[in-house]
Amino acid sequence: MFRTVPPSRTFFRLPLLQLLLLLVQAVGRGLGRASPAGGPLEDVVIERYHIPRTCPREVQMGDFVRYHYNGTFEDGKKFDSSYDRSTLVAIVVGVGRLITGMDRGLMGMCVNERRRLIVPPHLGYGSIGVAGLIPPDATLYFDVVLLDVWNKADTVQVSTLLHPAHCPRTVQDSDFVRYHYNGTLLDGTAFDTSYSRGGTYDTYIGSGWLIKGMDQGLLGMCPGERRKIIIPPFLAYGEKGYGTVIPPQASLVFHVLLIDVHNPKDTVQLETLELPPGCVRRAVAGDFMRYHYNGSLMDGTLFDSSYSRNHTYNTYVGRGYIIPGMDQGLQGACMGERRRITIPPHLAYGENGTGDKIPGSAVLIFDVHVIDFHNPEDPVEIKILSRPPETCNETAKSGDYVRYHYNCSLLDGTKLFSSHDYGDPQEATLGANKVIEGLDTGLQGMCVGERRQLVVPPHLAHGESGARGVPGSAVLLFEVELVSREEGLPTGYLFVWHEDPPVNLFEGLDLNKDGEVPPEEVGEELTPCGHPNRNHHPVWWHEANTVYVCCPVCACFCPCAGSLRLRSPVPASSSCNPPHPPMLPGPQHLLFSPLCLPVPQGLSQGHPPPLRRDPHSPLPSPLGCLGS
Repeated sequence: MFRTVPPSRTFFRLPLLQLLLLLVQAVGRGLGRASPAGGPLEDVVIERYHIPRTCPREVQMGDFVRYHYNGTFEDGKKFDSSYDRSTLVAIVVGVGRLITGMDRGLMGMCVNERRRLIVPPHLGYGSIGVAGLIPPDATLYFDVVLLDVWNKADTVQVSTLLHPAHCPRTVQDSDFVRYHYNGTLLDGTAFDTSYSRGGTYDTYIGSGWLIKGMDQGLLGMCPGERRKIIIPPFLAYGEKGYGTVIPPQASLVFHVLLIDVHNPKDTVQLETLELPPGCVRRAVAGDFMRYHYNGSLMDGTLFDSSYSRNHTYNTYVGRGYIIPGMDQGLQGACMGERRRITIPPHLAYGENGTGDKIPGSAVLIFDVHVIDFHNPEDPVEIKILSRPPETCNETAKSGDYVRYHYNCSLLDGTKLFSSHDYGDPQEATLGANKVIEGLDTGLQGMCVGERRQLVVPPHLAHGESGARGVPGSAVLLFEVELVSREEGLPTGYLFVWHEDPPVNLFEGLDLNKDGEVPPEEVGEELTPCGHPNRNHHPVWWHEANTVYVCCPVCACFCPCAGSLRLRSPVPASSSCNPPHPPMLPGPQHLLFSPLCLPVPQGLSQGHPPPLRRDPHSPLPSPLGCLGS
């Protein structure tokens, strides 16, 4: 005995009087069956022997359906089958194109539902039958599976399966989209998928390149969104279908993942994620920038990262060394700023993409952290943090011996070096090429006790190569405090007596008693051995109360006359670079050094300025300096 449909649900439509009569007949007997006495069926008997878990819609009067069936007689003999013809039945229900029993039996049916219908003769082919196929007064048995249902009033049905938390833009007409999809018929039969081809489907919206239903179904979609789009056949491939995979009058179901979207008119989009306070300078074309980045596609797929290489990306901005969109997106950034740069493909890698990680027509998103930037013309930036309260009449200058504390870091705050780590202040002679040029410049003009902040560009620091612990092309930030300074000495000859000097020594050197000792008079006392040109004088200078001498043109010094007599000759190489400076013997001695400071222009030409007494020299026993 076939069960009727449960009375709690209506699966076919009948006039109210008929329905009441059927319900009365069903009491104790079963809907649409004959009485125990074997009377004829009054109506179609329906057995639902497979019901799908979900049923988004049921067949109603006027719907267009597609279904397969097997037709048999009561004895099981088959008289017809759509399977044998390999063709589904595609027809409108409830408008008289089917036998009445089939019309009624299909009502309320769900896609993929299977029913057995028992159709009495008066709802089938009646007392006439079909010649040679169906005898008169035959009861017909149909096994039916519904594969599709739609109506001319249908529109595209869109269901959002996953919506991203962040949606910067949605699909609009004329946009170019890249998406993945799985395409099936309404019964779940797959007919196409982009995943099998290993690439997205790329197309314009609203340009006629897609079926109308897909054009409509993609509108308003966000990158990263997943949708289910159900398209009726008149907005898909209609009566003709498509090849062998999409039959005529088929509804289509697409599960879509939108990868990205852009418009040919798009420009670079900027989003500031973090802006440090006190931004006084922004990057412009021509600046050299160091930055970290994460590069991803619009769906979040990471394709590159500077962090993975543990090294910043270093380049000039606005000079065409990077893709145009990045060139534009970095301009106007502050040091330390974090920004998101969204670049359309026509300002990135275009239709061809690059490598195996950036496909053609891909929108790129860069999350950028600007570490620092500078211009090759930048000077040292000096900011005074504090000055001593007392009046400062003397400031550090080239040649001064200074002691200072400092902290050195990168502009992102990474600590590099600090004098406090060593306890004692750093020591240096300014202008003597003892420290990087930018720090030397920043220390000059300081008062003792003054604190400064110095921003030193790499061309005044460690350059493109960097140094131990300092990245190449790094801008350095110094905080310096001048602890002490000692007056520097002019360039020229300086004689320092390490013990008590003879009385009136300067007067002894001043042969013509004019208060000056020119090179000629010095040459009378210190003569390069065996050298015919007396203008090539040895070069003397002082450091830490010690006299140094460099004579690149002689091999030795002869004993000198008068009070500056040297007790014995001192050998020296022409490069003035012996491994250890020899000590001259005698009670009054000078130290010979392997070091050679740059020779002043006057000395190299043989015309040094005269030696003058310097009553203000800080040295304990000054003779004076050759020079002002």
